[in-house]
Amino acid sequence: MNAPHSGFRTGCLGALVVLLALSGCTSLPTACPAPAEVKPEQLHGIWTVQLDGTGTPWTLQLGPHPEHQGSLRGELTQGTLRYPVVADLEGGEFTLEESHDGQRIAATWLGTVVAGSCGRVLQGQRIGPQERRQAFLMQP
Repeated sequence: MNAPHSGFRTGCLGALVVLLALSGCTSLPTACPAPAEVKPEQLHGIWTVQLDGTGTPWTLQLGPHPEHQGSLRGELTQGTLRYPVVADLEGGEFTLEESHDGQRIAATWLGTVVAGSCGRVLQGQRIGPQERRQAFLMQP
């Protein structure tokens, strides 16, 4: 049994779909994921990293880790400095290990996806030699 005005609602919905199609809009925008919903694949690409107390930002390139599914591998660079890194993102928690020789961990980065950033901003602490801590902000 049809509810009163159900034809009206269907007609309005159809008109909306036609208007969206005519305007070139073929898909509705997706919702911004909560920090815990951001997937590691969303971190693939080139990021700018600002470390507290340093003037020149670093560049961080991340991609899929070839040996560990769901993990990331990349390189942290600034000028002629190039450091290999591996990283993980789980439940909005970001962990990155920085190496200066490709063998040992020189610094550990612990951070979180910033709420409302749709996975486009991470912040936290870089813990280096002698437990020296520096705040970081990471953006594409």
